[in-house]
Amino acid sequence: MRIASYSDFALRLLMYAAVKHPAYVTIAEVSKAYGISKNHLMKITHELALAGYLDTLRGRNGGLRLARPAREINVGHVVRLTETGSALVECFDPATNRCVITPACKLRHVLHDALEAFFRSLEKTTLADLVNDPRSLATLYRTKA
Repeated sequence: MRIASYSDFALRLLMYAAVKHPAYVTIAEVSKAYGISKNHLMKITHELALAGYLDTLRGRNGGLRLARPAREINVGHVVRLTETGSALVECFDPATNRCVITPACKLRHVLHDALEAFFRSLEKTTLADLVNDPRSLATLYRTKA
């Protein structure tokens, strides 16, 4: 199983915000720390803010920060949110499915169950679990800045 870069970047953005919490961080700061495009981070920030994971503040002293405690942010829920545009196999999307064996295929059900197991596994983890030693992450962020 492979998650999209978008989901990976979303998780890293949340981890960065968790380490720096309660301070606001800027997209430029996160971009520099991870070597990720500011444009990608702006799209991700917008989606995570709409979903209630981030608070954003415009202006000179603005930026983004966690909208709720890290222990209340479920990794599986974030990945489900950010992975909505990518079907594991074509038959998962009825609008684009062209597979001729779909009506009789059992593989689709096996793959669906495997995907659900993947998400359930991720749902056992919170953002707090990922940053349980924020000092080590903060050290990495300082060295890249």
